[in-house]
Amino acid sequence: MEIDHIDRRILEVLQKQGRMSHAELSDKVNLSPSACHRRIQRMEKDGIISGYVALLNPRKMGRPTTVFVEITLSGQADEVLDAFERAVARVPDVLECHLMAGTADYLLKVVAGDTEDFARIHRRYLATLPGVAQMQSSFALRTVRQTTALPV
Repeated sequence: MEIDHIDRRILEVLQKQGRMSHAELSDKVNLSPSACHRRIQRMEKDGIISGYVALLNPRKMGRPTTVFVEITLSGQADEVLDAFERAVARVPDVLECHLMAGTADYLLKVVAGDTEDFARIHRRYLATLPGVAQMQSSFALRTVRQTTALPV
């Protein structure tokens, strides 16, 4: 599906403020509310807009510590990768898991309350993940830039 400059503007606005009404959105993109609504429905149907969420403040939720965990597996067989991916998907503290090219096989983004909480997460979940040969954790000292908005 091709998206034009009006679709791009709608996406830019929605990524910044997803809870606005169609009337408010139509004012911002200079389009009638009904035309705006049709475009949004089309982009939802085509999978360009995959969902809507509330973004929570990690500090206010008691999870101010971000830890990036590099994981190297014992092998690259499909069964090893699949078992790891199934298990890591069940760890509630893992926000992201990426299969990587390079020295580590996977990179995880984990949130924790503090270092003690991360130690609990490590013992309870990470240390029990199948196929793990090596793990290295790096604590983020400060988040300089964070966004969920894709460039459109």
